[in-house]
Amino acid sequence: MKIAIYTLGCKVNQYETQAMEAELSGRGHTLVPFEGHADAYIINTCTVTAVSDKKSRQIIRRARKENPDAVIGVCGCYAQTNPEAVRALEVDLISGTAGRMAFLDDLEELLEDRRAARMAGEEPRVTVDNALRRRAFEVLPAGGLEGRTRAMLKVEDGCVNFCTYCIIPYARGPIRSLSIPEAEEQCRRLGAEGYREVVLTGIEISSWGAEWKDGPTLIDLVEAVCRALPEGTRVRLGSLEPRTITEEFCRRAAVLPNLCPHFHLSMQSGCDSVLRRMNRKYDAARYYESVQLLREYFDRPGITTDLIVGFPGETEEEFAQTLAFVEKCAFSAMHIFPYSRRSGTPAAAMPDQVPNAVKEERAHRAGELARRLEAAYLEQWVGKSLPVLFEEERDGLWRGHAPNYVEVLAPGEGLHNVEKEVKITDWSENHLIGVV
Repeated sequence: MKIAIYTLGCKVNQYETQAMEAELSGRGHTLVPFEGHADAYIINTCTVTAVSDKKSRQIIRRARKENPDAVIGVCGCYAQTNPEAVRALEVDLISGTAGRMAFLDDLEELLEDRRAARMAGEEPRVTVDNALRRRAFEVLPAGGLEGRTRAMLKVEDGCVNFCTYCIIPYARGPIRSLSIPEAEEQCRRLGAEGYREVVLTGIEISSWGAEWKDGPTLIDLVEAVCRALPEGTRVRLGSLEPRTITEEFCRRAAVLPNLCPHFHLSMQSGCDSVLRRMNRKYDAARYYESVQLLREYFDRPGITTDLIVGFPGETEEEFAQTLAFVEKCAFSAMHIFPYSRRSGTPAAAMPDQVPNAVKEERAHRAGELARRLEAAYLEQWVGKSLPVLFEEERDGLWRGHAPNYVEVLAPGEGLHNVEKEVKITDWSENHLIGVV
């Protein structure tokens, strides 16, 4: 059968999609582009913002238009938290954020009798569980999306922080972790398959191992993964909470030769009063301590972050504090989001919701600052050399990433999945330019 998959959202969703792709290919199905005819369409949804919800619905409707007779299967976070909304969109199968192999079993069964079921007017099959009751980690095969040099390994699922703006704990459930032996085994397989970089991902990898009392911590996992991979294969970490960055973590991480000096530290705000309303587990001083530790132990690391602007009650003074803090941290890159009101979260019921126009204006100002800081970070690399793992050719130049996660463009031939030392000659917007 011809099956197409569309993925929305984070790296965890991307990871789970590639696992489904590998399984479907192993079962003899043909993966086809989403923009065309298929026997079945899978939409792996996201619900982190209202825009994500809207786009998930749009993609589901698009699939039905592509082939009215196709089986439509919907999974992911939006399906987990809003199955009734998905049910109304003429789909055949609704699952959530667990049981991916069972989801594919159901999809195959529906493919066999889809016409008879639709003619009989059967209701969609719904297999959404209660995410908050999950306790076991669902092991899926690690790997990369087709043609990628970088593989993803999901090592953690779930979150119990319950930040007041976030719906994800309800979509993903409590913390569950991949064991170190299983992680090592998957890394050995990825190395044998030729991947040159492995990204450790999860809903909140800083909480890896939290369910095991007095057990190993994230740095133990990182050391094990770095050792398990072939020499020269990079390890990159997903988003981290500032509390992860301690003196011990940095001391042990800094001696790992294949760990990328790129750290995405979740921030959301640089103002303590806003952080308290968000129910974040740190203040600005603790966050800055993490930034300083990273720069003490690593040479000009890439430090990136997320920022939410216009959180309920955010005053102009509080926003100004955040801008000053962002400048102090001097991030190499940032993701900036206007606050999105999520039904069912405490922040949705908070007073003093910030008007959309104000949120957009603040996002613009924060974006201008972020671009200035990124330019300063890029400019310092001109005249220096960086090892670059090349991924694809585009417009006559090869594109790849340095260990600090800066995109680098350089001329060359046959560089796919090859790491080369690149002399940086210039920079432009959000990337560096160099020669091999």
